[in-house]
Amino acid sequence: MAATVELARFKVDPGKVEAMLAARPAMLADFRADREGFLDARLIRLPGGEWLDMVEWRSPEDFAASRAKGANLPGIAAFFATLGEFVGDEQGTLATPGSTR
Repeated sequence: MAATVELARFKVDPGKVEAMLAARPAMLADFRADREGFLDARLIRLPGGEWLDMVEWRSPEDFAASRAKGANLPGIAAFFATLGEFVGDEQGTLATPGSTR
């Protein structure tokens, strides 16, 4: 089964970018400790003050369970507190050679 990918786009106030980046390691540590099926995450700076968080999950069910937990741990809450406007999100699957789904 191909991994599920979450693509979350958001804006961060320029004055909070350093705080967001500083909070990122603790957020990832909390995800690793508390989120079943969390595989990896990459944070991408986009033009226009937007950011893209590309998060890989083992399955859509793991992603849904994570969403239901919200910002339940301090590292996750501290990261989310630095975020500004939510632009949107999408869910997909990683394409692999030989995969047609």
